[in-house]
Amino acid sequence: MSDPFITRCFQPRQSLLYSYSYSYLKKTLMLLTLLSLSPLFTFASTHQPPTQMTLNNAQYGINLEGYPYPYPVHFLPLSIQQQSLKMAYMYVKANNPNGHTVLLMHGKNFNGMYFKQVIAHLSQAGFNVLVPDQIGFGKSSKPAHFQYTFQQLAQNTKTLLDTLHIKKTMVLGHSLGGMLATRFALMYPNTTTKLILENPLGLEDWKTVVPYPQGGVDYWYKIELAKTPEKIKKYQINNYYQGHWKPEYQPYVDIITSFMDSPDYPRYAWNSALTYDMLYTQPVVYEFKNLTMPTLLIIGQSDKTAHGKERITPKIAKTMGNYAALGKKTAKVIPNATLVELDNVGHLPHIQAFERFMPALLNFIQEK
Repeated sequence: MSDPFITRCFQPRQSLLYSYSYSYLKKTLMLLTLLSLSPLFTFASTHQPPTQMTLNNAQYGINLEGYPYPYPVHFLPLSIQQQSLKMAYMYVKANNPNGHTVLLMHGKNFNGMYFKQVIAHLSQAGFNVLVPDQIGFGKSSKPAHFQYTFQQLAQNTKTLLDTLHIKKTMVLGHSLGGMLATRFALMYPNTTTKLILENPLGLEDWKTVVPYPQGGVDYWYKIELAKTPEKIKKYQINNYYQGHWKPEYQPYVDIITSFMDSPDYPRYAWNSALTYDMLYTQPVVYEFKNLTMPTLLIIGQSDKTAHGKERITPKIAKTMGNYAALGKKTAKVIPNATLVELDNVGHLPHIQAFERFMPALLNFIQEK
């Protein structure tokens, strides 16, 4: 039975213009309808399919909405700096707890998920493991305006510990997290039983040799907006892995590029720029001598990471980020320090050389 509406609209006419048969017009109308609904047939659209490398070819929001972490994620509400924010964290309790907790603090270009292998082994060894995403990172809030200081982030973390009724903890910080872990230990020495610094930033004061960029935070914001997956991967290859790439490193590129097409990406970039300013202007190197707890330095000897190398001469840049020398120097300054040096390892020992990193960590934290 024919459709009355279609029949009325397409009655045969004498003119050649309307000489199409009813059946042909109906098929044509159905075809156009189907095409208009197809994502491959879009009128007046300039959007192009994203080309960046992503996890499972998926796109995520700037708070990694929908991205699965290796353990359940919880959120701590924070009312700070005249706004309400959420701090994401994983709290993994050991099946056979030994009574100790290890707090893991992530680096600048990372979030808590990259500790997944460390979490598993610590938990198996009887340690409860707490892994927050700091404000501005991972699944935590990316505020439009925020005064980033290591003190503020340390205070947020202490609030989390208090909420979970954790009175004592060992603290491990990697990269930027090493600077935060140092600040936390200085602020809360009675909470921090042991401190572990894994290739931490801040073993030198970059602002003594690198000029503050023209425009300050706006400079770093432009740098962030100009990043691409290819640039980030190249940076990691050269700075983290000494030019040697493995497929298993790809997720650590994907995790910070999978939301570059998000309309909120500028807000993520702004937060990243603010944290660059924090690590540049708030050194901890002058206070290492004030650390009172046993401290372990795990240092990949091939690491050359330093902030601001691109803004100085190659000659001066070569003097920065010499972790083989910086590790030894720092171990002499910290009163109760142990130094573990990992040859042929760069900025990410727990990723690049887990089989050497984990025994060093366990030996230290299990020591009475």
